[in-house]
Amino acid sequence: MRIAVISTPFLPTPPRDYGGTELVVSDLVEGLVAHGHDVTLFATGDSRTAADLRALYSKARWPPDSLTDIEHVCWALHEAADLNADVVHVNSAAALAAARFTPELPLVYTVHHTHEPQMSELYEAHPEIQYIAISSDQRAREPGLARCRVIHHGLDHTRYAWNPRAQPYVSFLGRFSPTKGAHTAIDAAGLAGLPIRVAGQVHAHDREYAERELGERLAASHVCYMGAVGMAKKVAMLRDSRALLMPITWDEPFGLVVIEAMLSGCPVVAFGRGSVPELVDPGVTGFIVESAEEMAEVIAPGGVVETIDRHGCRARAVQRFSQARMVANHERLYAEVVAWHDRSGRSPIAAA
Repeated sequence: MRIAVISTPFLPTPPRDYGGTELVVSDLVEGLVAHGHDVTLFATGDSRTAADLRALYSKARWPPDSLTDIEHVCWALHEAADLNADVVHVNSAAALAAARFTPELPLVYTVHHTHEPQMSELYEAHPEIQYIAISSDQRAREPGLARCRVIHHGLDHTRYAWNPRAQPYVSFLGRFSPTKGAHTAIDAAGLAGLPIRVAGQVHAHDREYAERELGERLAASHVCYMGAVGMAKKVAMLRDSRALLMPITWDEPFGLVVIEAMLSGCPVVAFGRGSVPELVDPGVTGFIVESAEEMAEVIAPGGVVETIDRHGCRARAVQRFSQARMVANHERLYAEVVAWHDRSGRSPIAAA
């Protein structure tokens, strides 16, 4: 199958440090290539892939902006049409509008964000597109999408290491934003009497929160602030961590760090918002709690987090969130999309 995959122009694929979407896109593309598909990846020139790489921009364009996104997407769709791709997988909403100019291309679009009414209106205006939701929780928040399949993210488990015994620290890994709850994680670790390693960075729009809630906390004696970490440091941190703390206060559509931790044999202790209840298997890959106090009780010395078998945690994660499972699910969906397009005998827009 000739497959065109359009990544973002904001980070290389895979990313050097931060970048969940680009990491998932990379593992999907590499898996498709390994299965013998003819894959073209539209990404930035500093990306690394076994696929045919095509780039409008020689380097990643950070921070994100809409004009860069539109230029990248329109160029990539035009190129994909020239390739006569069987299916095009896009990861930017800008592609939905731009696809009006390439109606001959069967399009698959992954929704990567939380529910936004304005975006939902855009999606409902394009019923010809095959949508992918990354969790059942996210799917339930988009009732207007008739053609939408849930496919959980998956990752190459060989990238992650694990240890049967954890070191006496817990971890937080993520953006420094109010919804991610780094301040709560630090407080919970302190209540439990445990050191915590904190990895992440603040984006410009969250700077006020970071200064208000994290300035003094990151300087606390039980905190080791690691800054933004690359894959090697992330793997080591999760491999040895007693638990990953995820006290989110928003309906996160997936949370890639959840499966990165579990693939490392590291249990996840999280608030039960968004996709968390469908990702965490209580007692096997982690625990769902309701407060910082309950989180502290779970992770404290002698707490129930010690009952988690780290090999079993990793094994369950490999079973549910492997690269192979993700790739197979996408292959089936691509075949269905191509077959639907062929049966229609006309463009998807005309058939909608």
